[in-house]
Amino acid sequence: MAVRVDSWVWAVRLAKTRSQATTMCRGGHVRVNDQTAKAAQPVKVGDVVRVRIRGFDKIYRVTGLATRRGSATEAAKHFEDLTPPPLPRVEQPAAVIRDRGAGRPTKRERRDIDRLRGRDVDPLE
Repeated sequence: MAVRVDSWVWAVRLAKTRSQATTMCRGGHVRVNDQTAKAAQPVKVGDVVRVRIRGFDKIYRVTGLATRRGSATEAAKHFEDLTPPPLPRVEQPAAVIRDRGAGRPTKRERRDIDRLRGRDVDPLE
């Protein structure tokens, strides 16, 4: 047995509406077994579905076929999350702390600030 991929994405609550799930498929944001999926492509138990949500890829293995949208706990029974954990964020200072009343930074201090923020593009260097 198989279910349309857009219907499954909607039923397991990866998309808020069915039309949003269809739009995600049309836009190439849904892949089934590493191939771009059209909205009507069938998905079956054991398939790997990759969905791009807010700029990040989420990877799911289909463990059950859902045709109706239910509660979140019911939806969680129909997939297994294979998404790797996010990489740890590199701690960078939020701002350069200057003494109060020190005035504007000098040219050298501004270059140091830019270098610290990762904007060390200087056309003369």
